Amino acid sequence: MASFDLDLFVIGGGSGGVRAARIAAGYGAKAMVAEESRVGGTCVIRGCVPKKLYVIASRYADAFEEAPGFGWSAAAPRFDFTALKAAKDKEIARLEAAYRGNLERSGVAIVDSRATVVDPHTVRLEKDGRTLRAKHILVATGGRPFLPSAVPGIGLADTSDEAFEWETLPKSVVVVGSGYIGVEFACLLHRLGVEVTMVFRREKVLARFDEDLRTLLTDALQQSGIRVKAGTDVHGIDGRRGNLNVTLLDGSGIACERVLYATGRIPNTAGLGLEGAGVTLGPQGAVVVDEYSRTSVPSIHAVGDVTNRVPLTPAAIREGHAYADTVFGGRPTPVDLGPIPTAVFSTPELGTVGLTEDEAREKHGEIVLFKTSFRPMRATLAGTAERTFMKIVVDKATDRVLGVHLLGADAGEMIQCIGIAVRMGATKRDFDLTLAVHPTAAEELVTMRTPWTPPA
Repeated sequence: MASFDLDLFVIGGGSGGVRAARIAAGYGAKAMVAEESRVGGTCVIRGCVPKKLYVIASRYADAFEEAPGFGWSAAAPRFDFTALKAAKDKEIARLEAAYRGNLERSGVAIVDSRATVVDPHTVRLEKDGRTLRAKHILVATGGRPFLPSAVPGIGLADTSDEAFEWETLPKSVVVVGSGYIGVEFACLLHRLGVEVTMVFRREKVLARFDEDLRTLLTDALQQSGIRVKAGTDVHGIDGRRGNLNVTLLDGSGIACERVLYATGRIPNTAGLGLEGAGVTLGPQGAVVVDEYSRTSVPSIHAVGDVTNRVPLTPAAIREGHAYADTVFGGRPTPVDLGPIPTAVFSTPELGTVGLTEDEAREKHGEIVLFKTSFRPMRATLAGTAERTFMKIVVDKATDRVLGVHLLGADAGEMIQCIGIAVRMGATKRDFDLTLAVHPTAAEELVTMRTPWTPPA
């Protein structure tokens, strides 16, 4: 019988790996997590959490501007980026310590080292060269920013990883990309006083989101003062940080202090030794897994962004938990992620769950749409042009709500609760029979009665 040092060795101390290790340890497994950077992973250290802190900070700019409409004097507010970064760093350090503490209290060993796979049951700790034998290996190394190496001068660009380490704010930034990261950084930097230009290949931001949301958010970005260069791409970058020039495909140039590339993240599998161990990799190096997170090698599993299934932190956590239940808890648990509620912390904020209008038509044929657009209560006294948009997509045959799409303040908070109803199969009648909470923006979700028809 084979001899093992561990029941479970996890490569990667992010959300998915940490959850898997803790749950496995709760089932009695002897587990170890190896992390070459900081425990907590992309989300906690250089992703969702610091981003949301910066977003909150940026929205004070609007609050100060709107305050006089409510009788407050907001004379000469002053923003100190150094103080914000120090507070952010302190909070991230606290969260990392909490992650480590939770692992240790669960009985999981932590090793601060890069780890690579030698064979189906053996890993190497690159810090000291030790090898360990594990009955099961879980790959949870997440993703890394993608930079197009063919773009001349790409080495002059930053990614979101580096942006969180900026000691000072640049006066001007070109943000390349229009997904979650690009849109969120463009909005928060703009509100912190940076001159922002967005460059992206499509005509609207956020591909694969509902078309109404894409149109409205693209317009809102421009109305806020963000320069948008749509339908183009970067040809090259030259100069030095602090004095850069970005050349677009049409030959025009944009002078800026920094270039922030936000063109997506790719699975972080380079140099892990997976292929040598027999693990099948797919496009962009993603680990190919089945619904139980199994790879082509029975003793090796993978969860989170490294699989490129659903690159969202809550998905990684769910996958890690399901893995531990399956392998160590004796409860085979396939990963079931949909329908997925998600938010984009742009300003205005976006929340969505379920099918887009186009997807619903393709999958269900006849659908009924309910839409509304209105000024939220805060905007009336603030005197701003802010609007909230809501859209419900309904299957005509069954009355089931197929998708809900929101744009406006607190959309992320609302969509979390709506996601429960959509997952449970709520009908439009269920929405209609729910009493409104008045006065709120969310009450519009249960008071829309008239189906939307396109203008003649």
